[in-house]
Amino acid sequence: MKKIVLVAASLALLASPAFAQDSKTVGTAPADAKFSTVSKDEMFSSKLKGLNVYNQKDESIGEITDLAIKNHQVDALILSVGGFLGMGEHYVAVSPSSVNVRYDTKNDKWLASMNTTKDALKAAPEFKYPK
Repeated sequence: MKKIVLVAASLALLASPAFAQDSKTVGTAPADAKFSTVSKDEMFSSKLKGLNVYNQKDESIGEITDLAIKNHQVDALILSVGGFLGMGEHYVAVSPSSVNVRYDTKNDKWLASMNTTKDALKAAPEFKYPK
């Protein structure tokens, strides 16, 4: 089973100097364009958004609804907590290092887990999107 650190997986989506390669462009691409290759085992934000987060007791405690990016790095994961059909839910921002995202090859799906409870997330400071 392959473990993927969320920050590293998310950073693969970003053009970061750590992953950039010096290369020459050919054709009509701008000279400053940088291109990258993507391996088949990398995580995409489209797979991360909507992913349910489970705790150590295999209880669903929230859902990843967004990523906050700061200085070319994932700064926080925004989790939707509580509520039913969009009513009564609130958002919390958690550190990417507190969420373990991994690929389950046996069941061919991504899994996210966090060592906390739903009540602890409900009691956490609420995240509100800036206007």
